Amino acid sequence: MPNPNTPRLIAFAGSTRRESFNKKLVRIAADGARAAGAEVTLLDLAEYPMPLYDGDLEASQGMPPHAKRFKEALKAHHGFLISSPEYNSSISAVLKNALDWASRPEPGDTPLVAFAGKVAGIMAASTGALGGLRGLVTLRMMLGNIQVLVVPDQATLPNAHEAFKADGTLTDDKKKSAAEAIGRRVAALATRST
Repeated sequence: MPNPNTPRLIAFAGSTRRESFNKKLVRIAADGARAAGAEVTLLDLAEYPMPLYDGDLEASQGMPPHAKRFKEALKAHHGFLISSPEYNSSISAVLKNALDWASRPEPGDTPLVAFAGKVAGIMAASTGALGGLRGLVTLRMMLGNIQVLVVPDQATLPNAHEAFKADGTLTDDKKKSAAEAIGRRVAALATRST
């Protein structure tokens, strides 16, 4: 029987690309969370294709099935680990769209039921020199606005195309430790909120 006090985290990247650097990075943070005692579910947004948010579509057809599945997955967890690519100094459209759909209320929902009171750790990997840093500003602001507590620490991975070994591990132990630390921090805070 699972321990009800075990923090349950969901980890995903704001990318659908099969060999995404951000998918690799969030797995390392997930390892840190597991080492701290959390139960972690890895989610791939490529398996949750959603139309662009459209109020008319929502009014006529309700929440699309994959958006509903994504929202239900978020609701079932105490916290999030999110690795976000940087697109034009912001977050990816697929990540923004998924968060937008999951923030929409359905009948019987409390406001922001998938987000309010949850804890998140954020990180980014990029082929550029800043490691996706500028996009994390947007992600932190957005999550804060939907009542998610975002831990102050964040991890960035510049020159990501050169940062991983063939097995998906990082070549730089300091960068590995920084990503794992995000996972541990979110696990610790989620434990207090369970």
